Amino acid sequence: LQQPANKHIIIIEIRTTTRKQAMVETRSQRKAKEAGQAASPESNGSATTSNGNGKHCNESMDATTSSSNNTAANEDASTMSKVAKEVVKTPRRSKIAFLLICIISYAMFPQGGLYVDDNSAITWKHVWYYGWITAVSTGLGVLPLVFVRDGELDTFYIGVSNAIASGMMIAASYSLILEGVTFTDVMDISDVSCVRRTCLGILLGVMFLLGTKSFLDQHEDLKVGGLSGADARKVMLIIFVMTLHSFSEGVGIGVSFGGDNGDKLGMFISASLAVHNIPEGLAVAIVLLPRRVSKLTASMWCIATSLPQPLMAVPAFMFVNTFVPILPIGLGFAGGAMAFVAVFELLVEAYEDTESVPITGSLTVAAFAGMMYLQNMLHGDL
Repeated sequence: LQQPANKHIIIIEIRTTTRKQAMVETRSQRKAKEAGQAASPESNGSATTSNGNGKHCNESMDATTSSSNNTAANEDASTMSKVAKEVVKTPRRSKIAFLLICIISYAMFPQGGLYVDDNSAITWKHVWYYGWITAVSTGLGVLPLVFVRDGELDTFYIGVSNAIASGMMIAASYSLILEGVTFTDVMDISDVSCVRRTCLGILLGVMFLLGTKSFLDQHEDLKVGGLSGADARKVMLIIFVMTLHSFSEGVGIGVSFGGDNGDKLGMFISASLAVHNIPEGLAVAIVLLPRRVSKLTASMWCIATSLPQPLMAVPAFMFVNTFVPILPIGLGFAGGAMAFVAVFELLVEAYEDTESVPITGSLTVAAFAGMMYLQNMLHGDL
């Protein structure tokens, strides 16, 4: 048998490393096939008389390969289309939760307003509502990220946000620890000094963080909503820390209103905690938003981490004699746990994301200084 003079061999190479390569190669294959069909009538005629069976086999193989390529291309195009059109949707439960928060904020507002100038006029409703304000303020931590598209937060800006949140949380931790060390109240009947009780709280807070981190690291299959693995462990660590230290902050609100000069001290503590809660909410939002969680859902999670504050403020106010001796321990626990997260989690991640010591350090120091100035200004006004 004589070989045809002009034999066209089409080598089809399928590469599926990425969707983009598959799409580009499919287009080039289609163009090559069209060019081959336009130039092949004469050669096909000579090949038919000499090698009909071989041509039949080649055409069958080409048709099969082309069909599989088209199927793969269609699947890739469909997948790419879905990814491109995918939008982070806010779950219905998040919208319901937001509506409930608005209703509660309106319905529970104390008659006569929030401001009180006499200890005898303070009721449990005032104490609860001040705790509620501090909890809701945590949701404001999402505001710095409100103009960022859901799921598209750049790594560098995640680092910048972590550095700012770290600096503000370090300042908040310092204030809580200082409040515990310098705490004085006539109803404090404990024989142990406030300094020792605060240091005990700091130690308990750090030990709790280490234990929680170790527990989460042992459960690699942990799932939280649509998150799993390392993402779920990271989210649970931040949420656990923020939620549990809120218990001691709630006790601080209740005791401050129930002690001496409660009308002034209670408002100052509440205002300070409300400001402190904003960077805590930012820390939670930074963890959630890059993992395709909507802003409203992230805000609801932020508020949820601070719900123990109004819940613990009321019993602490009503049974102030019982809660006063343990307040320095609670303040130390909150300060120690928050400082641990700020330094060993947020600050480390900020450096890894920005890859710059000067940027991370300057933002952290600036955030710390701004937080301290704002707190001192609040202390002077109240």
